[in-house]
Amino acid sequence: MRIAYLINRYPTVSHTFIRREILALERQGHQVLRISIRGWTETIQAPEDILEQTRTRYILQDGTLPLLFALFRIMVTRPLQLIRCLKTSLRLSQRSDRACILHLIYLVEACQVVLWLQAENIEHLHAHFGTNSAEVAMLAHELGGPKWSFTAHGPEEFDKAESIALPEKIRRASFVVGVSSFGRSQLYRYVMHQEWQKVKVIRCGIEPAFYEGAPDRPGAARRLICVGRLCEQKGQLLLISAAHRLSERGIFFELVLAGDGEMRGEIEDQISRYKLQDRIRITGWISSEQVRKELLAARALVLPSFAEGLPVVIMEAMALRRPVISTLIAGIPELVEPGRHGWLVPAGDVELLAGAMQDCLDASPERIGQLGRASQLRVLERHDADIEASKLASFFRSQGC
Repeated sequence: MRIAYLINRYPTVSHTFIRREILALERQGHQVLRISIRGWTETIQAPEDILEQTRTRYILQDGTLPLLFALFRIMVTRPLQLIRCLKTSLRLSQRSDRACILHLIYLVEACQVVLWLQAENIEHLHAHFGTNSAEVAMLAHELGGPKWSFTAHGPEEFDKAESIALPEKIRRASFVVGVSSFGRSQLYRYVMHQEWQKVKVIRCGIEPAFYEGAPDRPGAARRLICVGRLCEQKGQLLLISAAHRLSERGIFFELVLAGDGEMRGEIEDQISRYKLQDRIRITGWISSEQVRKELLAARALVLPSFAEGLPVVIMEAMALRRPVISTLIAGIPELVEPGRHGWLVPAGDVELLAGAMQDCLDASPERIGQLGRASQLRVLERHDADIEASKLASFFRSQGC
């Protein structure tokens, strides 16, 4: 099959799961055209992503003139479809939290996309995330492009479903993917029961190259790592409070915050207020290979999130035989079983979070190794990149592609 992927920004460190999915499809003999709206100026460190950057077409890379030329071609060859899409764009903008001009820009981007798809004889278009990339894909189909689908990851799509027209996108797509049963249930909320059959579950996958060679036993370091954007939904401020409680109890630990984001200043202030600078380190943005090294150097992953879909970093930690400390929300309990793969606590409960961290730090290396081995078996059973890509390809084919 000839498939196109449409992403808002690709490749990036946080979108390794998309690269894994694309490469798994290609290993199975499918041809994949990568289209991204932005990302050609991204600073990329991983060799795999550097290669992906060279393989990707960028809608905005060459400026306005090619887009205007694409709009003119569609205006001449498909005027009625363009008028219909213009009405759709204006209607979507009325309930959106984004300005009307942005929706008109999405329409112009769709003109470029549909011409590329036509030139490459693409049979199916798949978008990742239910935001602007899904809108461009939807408009490209309305302009005469192939059937289309999209993967919704959450939680942002579910938090602002009406303003991004998620219900309409689900209705117009050939099918829609959730990355967990929880994600599927959230998509069910926005369409009638008759539409539920088009909502599928395809899990994000891990490939052997990521976890092969990982040591069987974790190191003896009393180190925990939290990987993710420094933002309100990830719960790092609560994590610092839990770390403070451990420090007050005289418990030695190290904590690494791998990532960066809008709350870094506030988090650094809290670390200073609790005098934890010698215990807690913030790495800033690091490459996927550096994240892997940090995970391998830690005893366990701790992710005290308030809102999630199903975090890929949990899958990655488990694949590297690292147990997980996280919260009882979203799709996380579908993967992590307390007592078998780590610890799960109610979101927002700082005392129980501190208790789980202490239990992990005090556990014997044998116990951590046991949890780690069970974690790897669990994630490989449920998140094999090739198996999940094969399921996705079968849905592409079922649409008559």
